[in-house]
Amino acid sequence: MRRAKTDIPSRIVVEGPIGVGKTALALRLARSLDYEAVQERARDNPFLERFHRSRRRYALPLQLFFLVQRTEQLSRLRQENLFRAGSVADYMLEKDDLFARVNLDEDEYRLYRQVYAKLAVPMPPPDLVVYLQAPAGVLLQRIRGRGRGFETDPDAGYLEQLVDAYTNFFHTYAAAPLLVINVAQINFSDSDEDYKMLLEQVVRARPGRHFFNPLPFVGEQR
Repeated sequence: MRRAKTDIPSRIVVEGPIGVGKTALALRLARSLDYEAVQERARDNPFLERFHRSRRRYALPLQLFFLVQRTEQLSRLRQENLFRAGSVADYMLEKDDLFARVNLDEDEYRLYRQVYAKLAVPMPPPDLVVYLQAPAGVLLQRIRGRGRGFETDPDAGYLEQLVDAYTNFFHTYAAAPLLVINVAQINFSDSDEDYKMLLEQVVRARPGRHFFNPLPFVGEQR
C-alpha cells in the first residue's frame, strides 16, 4: 500500500564523495516525488579548474567561493519556504567544512571558519539524508568515465582523503535520519530495478540509521 504524501520525507539530501552519483540520484528522486531539485552549482566556481591543476594554490579561494555560493542559495530557498513544499538536494552545508578540513592548511582553515561563522545560516535538519558510499578506486573509474575535462586525471590519494572524511563524518552523524547505501556495484541512474528498491527505502524512511546494500542481479552487466 502506497504511503500518503504527507508521510514521505519532505526535505531529502543526497550526499557522498565526488563521483559517487549523488546529483543524478537527487534529480531522479525529485522527479519521482514531484519535489523541487536543489543542485550545487559546482561548475560556476571559477577556481574549480585551477584547483584541479594546483590544489594547494587555489584551495582557499575555491572553498570561500563555495561557502558564499552555498550559503546564499540555502538562505534564498529558506526565505522562499521551498523546503516545506518538498525538495531533494545534492549537497548539505556541512560538506563545506568537510572539504575545507581536507583542502586547507591550519591558518587557512582558521580564516575559513571565521568567514563561515559570519555567513552560515541556520537550517532545519533534513527529514532524510541518503549517504552514498564507494571505495576510492570505484570513484576514480567513474570520474574518468564521465569525461569532464579537468577531472580526467583525478588524484587517487585525494579521493582516498575525501572517502575517509565522509566516512568519519557520517560515522557520528545523528542530526537527521540516515540511509547509508553502498553503491560500489550499483548505479541508480542506469538500473530501474535498483532504483525502485531505493525509492521504496526513501518513501518508508524512519528515524535512526539504516543501511541498504543492494546486490547486482546475476548476469547483469555493470
